[in-house]
Amino acid sequence: MTTTHLLDRDRVRRLFDLRSSYNAIAGGDFTDDPYPAWRRLREQAPVHQGTVHELTGYQGQASFHGLPEPDRPHFSTFSFAVCDEAYRNEELFSSSTSLGLEGDVGVGASLLTMGGNRHRRYRALVQPSFVPAKAKWWISRYIEETVQLLIDSFVDDGRAELNVDFCAAIPVLTITSSFGVPVEEALDIREALQQPAKVIQHLAPIVAARREQPQDDLISILVEAEVSDSDGVRHQLTDAEIYTFAVLLLLAGSGTTWKQMGITLTALLTRPEVLAAVREDRSLLRPAIEEAVRWTPTDPMFSRWVTEDVDFHGVHLPKGSVLHLCIGAANRDPARWDRPDEFDLHRPMKRSLGFGGGPHICLGMHVARAEMAVGISALLDRLPNLRLDPDAAPPRLIGMYERGATEIPVLFG
Repeated sequence: MTTTHLLDRDRVRRLFDLRSSYNAIAGGDFTDDPYPAWRRLREQAPVHQGTVHELTGYQGQASFHGLPEPDRPHFSTFSFAVCDEAYRNEELFSSSTSLGLEGDVGVGASLLTMGGNRHRRYRALVQPSFVPAKAKWWISRYIEETVQLLIDSFVDDGRAELNVDFCAAIPVLTITSSFGVPVEEALDIREALQQPAKVIQHLAPIVAARREQPQDDLISILVEAEVSDSDGVRHQLTDAEIYTFAVLLLLAGSGTTWKQMGITLTALLTRPEVLAAVREDRSLLRPAIEEAVRWTPTDPMFSRWVTEDVDFHGVHLPKGSVLHLCIGAANRDPARWDRPDEFDLHRPMKRSLGFGGGPHICLGMHVARAEMAVGISALLDRLPNLRLDPDAAPPRLIGMYERGATEIPVLFG
């Protein structure tokens, strides 16, 4: 990657603004604060019949993991203990109904929907590239250069809109760069994620080239990796398996990290004393990121499919029904955290569900943390007196199943 000027700002805004038609499917037009409703629901009962958005009062037809599936009964839970229990019981609460078909390409055939031993085998294959120690590889190879080039593009202006000009660009450029995709194709791939055939058009020549001559990038790692089948026979990943993993990483990584970084920056910039504390003591940046993930996770709900009839916390869940885990509400459960609605930098560290839980806990969470930490720290290093623009509308957190910030207009210098 040599430059970021090839990114069309208007196109980035359309792809990464939750209010745009591209993101409307997940309830991007929801602008209310859902947490009071989620608090009431959590206090009323452990499990409710209905979907999270219906119970919250959203009138649209929001789609997300486990939705819409109109022919299935739907239930939702809003407490930490119940969400955590469901995450841990993979046999009763499956991550998918289909579990993917061999040769399919897309999220429906990815790690996200695999279960049991198959999921464990494939996750073990790619896990080494995403462990904490490997974060240094991501930072030195991709993240640091992307971050610095983005700041270069506005550092002399004295102002910026960080959500689009910074947060949205970092993950998509980091991930596509790790695939060996040219910058000018990054947004094409991001826009085509719901059409895997178009993504394959970009990735196929790269995969073929890496099979001939591997390099120090993620596609090469996948090309050279081997996985055991159910009979213990080892084989290399097929092209379809590589494409599927790439689609999942692009969808999950470029679709969540930018929003979580925007949420974290919003929390800091609207609390100048907290921002000043982090600027002076960078050891506070990691707690700030973890607290933002707890306080407002960007994807506040994921779903599980019930594999057997079961009475679960006083409610009968029939086989084939969907249980929606409202991790946003679970992360503010007063049974686990004091003053859970407050953003508290010095809160005693406890595991939240912001990156999920159980066997399907987010594979890329350490890379996401690295992107946020490197990005925010670089802003504090290079933009003196960073502050919200007092003459512009302050950022707001919006969205139903994908929550993030509106514009983050800042001044500096």
